[in-house]
Amino acid sequence: MTAQSVIKDENVVWHQHTVTKDIRSDLKKQKPAVLWFTGLSGAGKSTIAGALESKLAELGYHTYLLDGDNVRHGLCKDLGFSDHDRQENIRRIGELSKLMADAGLIVLSAFISPHRAERQMVRELLPEGEFLEVFVNTSLDECEKRDPKGLYKKVRAGEIKHFTGIDSEYQQPLNPEIDLPAGIQSIEVLVEQCLEELKVRSII
Repeated sequence: MTAQSVIKDENVVWHQHTVTKDIRSDLKKQKPAVLWFTGLSGAGKSTIAGALESKLAELGYHTYLLDGDNVRHGLCKDLGFSDHDRQENIRRIGELSKLMADAGLIVLSAFISPHRAERQMVRELLPEGEFLEVFVNTSLDECEKRDPKGLYKKVRAGEIKHFTGIDSEYQQPLNPEIDLPAGIQSIEVLVEQCLEELKVRSII
């Protein structure tokens, strides 16, 4: 069974509730959206997403940040790092992001999510314009220099296999809604770039 397989039962039906996404969004005075931060390990995904969330909270907006490591402590703690498990990890996060957007939130999801097909799968869960792919565009050399978790050092020592960007492929976004030159610009500039895009799209 693939990550996208769906098991249905005729007794399981969707229940339409009275309070809708539009009502929840109007109460929050914002449009729901999922900002999907993708990039190599050490690119700065969680750092930028966290700084953006702090700024949005300061401005009075309602958000939730989903971080790759944090999710694997709970929702996805039963998953490993095989291709199948990585796909299932993204599928679960996609469905969770969709539910949070339905609650009227601005969701910031920070995951390597190396394959275009998986990111497209999440995009297709959401209405047009509600999914924003954010490419944290940091070179492999820069990520390896930073190595905040010491993972690249372990990879080079042969302690970790199938590491994204080294011996496992990372497929860069072809047309991301937001392209952040994270190896060049400051966090403040990158956050401002995200805010401007949210304003242009009337999300905030």
